[in-house]
Amino acid sequence: MRGGQQKSTADAHDVPAPSAGAQDVQLGPLANFIGFHLRLAQDASFRAFARHTGVKGIQPGRFAALMVLHKNPGITLGELGRAIARDKSTVTPLIQDFKRRGLIERRPSKSDRRRVHLSLTDAGESLLRDLLHHAKVHDRVLDTLVGGKKAEFIRLLRKIYDGLG
Repeated sequence: MRGGQQKSTADAHDVPAPSAGAQDVQLGPLANFIGFHLRLAQDASFRAFARHTGVKGIQPGRFAALMVLHKNPGITLGELGRAIARDKSTVTPLIQDFKRRGLIERRPSKSDRRRVHLSLTDAGESLLRDLLHHAKVHDRVLDTLVGGKKAEFIRLLRKIYDGLG
């Protein structure tokens, strides 16, 4: 209670803000919003992954794009976007960055000049191998945090994605 006022029922289970130096900051209804906590968890996971890899400009989303390119040589930009749940306006700059870094090659389709097929270069494959090592280490940390509930946790995350996607 502040100033003699009672907390509303929306705040009744309010918890302090998640960052270490912000214990006095109240989140209000955010404390019980799944989406807010998904975002916090995603941000924390991305920061930890980036710290662990030490590779500038390669976040987990870019790692995912590299993995999809590796597993699907010749994939188109649209197919890649759908596979990693990103629209063309997000995937295009990503591909331009990969091209600038020498990680991918673009080949025009022989049957449809509007389509471009994407594949990893040797440098892209090498970076992916390094990132995969870091991703496996990172995933073991997440496994420890989730405990024996990984399959259920992934099922719930997929349920959210499928239900809202």
